[in-house]
Amino acid sequence: MAEEDQGKKIEELSKRIGELESSLRDVTRPYSELVGQLAQFQDIVQKYFRLLDLYQKHGAISIDVILPEVKDPISREIMRAIMDKPGMNISQITEELRSRKGSASRRIVSSRLDGLVEKGLLVEEAGKKSKSYRISEAVIKKWSQVLGLSK
Repeated sequence: MAEEDQGKKIEELSKRIGELESSLRDVTRPYSELVGQLAQFQDIVQKYFRLLDLYQKHGAISIDVILPEVKDPISREIMRAIMDKPGMNISQITEELRSRKGSASRRIVSSRLDGLVEKGLLVEEAGKKSKSYRISEAVIKKWSQVLGLSK
């Protein structure tokens, strides 16, 4: 009988310990979720301060910051124009540059576009009537890295 009582007591203690463990998990769950949310918030704040730092140092977060290897001012302006309006063809890009800079030669724009495509900065897409251009995935990835949006 004493052994039976001890068995029941051990069984009851085991049950109570299980209930305590369950209660502890329930109590600590919100805290672990909070820690995860705080980590995400800290990551967002770090990215925000990185953007502010870039803006403070350069006055803007432009193609010059993202692609310093693009030295030619016409090529930089082409990249800016295509970032603003992706999918333009050569005529539209030339017109865009004329409106921004006052003049632009279709021949020079064509030459610069070819160079930017060769460097992998732009992607040329064949259309029914003409080619259009968009920023390459490599540039988008670099842009995200500089802004701290990806690693």
